[in-house]
Amino acid sequence: MSLLRNTALGAAATCLAGAAALLGPSGNASLPGARAQGTPSIMEFRWDPNRDYRKLYYFTTSTVRLQRAQYYFILKPKDRKTAILKLALSFPKNFESTIDPKNVKLCTMATGSFTRKTRCEKDIPATIEVAANGKTIEVFPDTPVPVGKAIGVYMMVFNPRQAGMFQVNAMAQAPGDVPVSGYLGSWLIQVDATYD
Repeated sequence: MSLLRNTALGAAATCLAGAAALLGPSGNASLPGARAQGTPSIMEFRWDPNRDYRKLYYFTTSTVRLQRAQYYFILKPKDRKTAILKLALSFPKNFESTIDPKNVKLCTMATGSFTRKTRCEKDIPATIEVAANGKTIEVFPDTPVPVGKAIGVYMMVFNPRQAGMFQVNAMAQAPGDVPVSGYLGSWLIQVDATYD
C-alpha cells in the first residue's frame, strides 16, 4: 500500500513541477493569450439605444492601432430595399487615418464563415471620391447596383493612432426623381491599443 501511495505522490509532484515550470516565476502562464478576429460582436451594448440605429456587418484584418488593415464594409441583401445609385460612408472626426481613393473599391462580397474568408468576389465599376477632410467616402457605381446580392466597400488603410470605437454610417441614394439619401445602417468598429 505504501509503495502505491509513494508512486501516486511522485506522479503528483511531477505534475505540479511541470505546471510550475509552465507558469514561470511570476505565476502567470507564459503562453500567449487568444486573439479575437476583427469582426463585430454577437452582443452589443449601447448607452443610448435608438430604434433607428441599424447594425451592419464588417470584417477587418487588424484591429491594432497604426497597423495596416483591410476593411470590408458589407451590405447584405436584407440591409437594403432598393438599388443603389450613390453610396456614402461617413467616418467620425476622431478616426484619424488617410484614406486614398485608389485603395477603395466597390464589389460583390462573399461573407466569411468558419470555413471561408470574407473577400471581394467581383469588382463593381464605380467612381470613388474622398471628401477634402477625409471623413466621407462617396461611391458612384457606373450603373445602379440591384438588390439581391451582398455588396461591400473594400478599403485598405493604416488604422488611426487613437484606439477606440468608431461609428461609420452608411447612406445610400436610390434611383428616382428625387435625389434623397437614406440611412442604411452603421458599422461600429473597434481599434485596440495593442494585441494584449
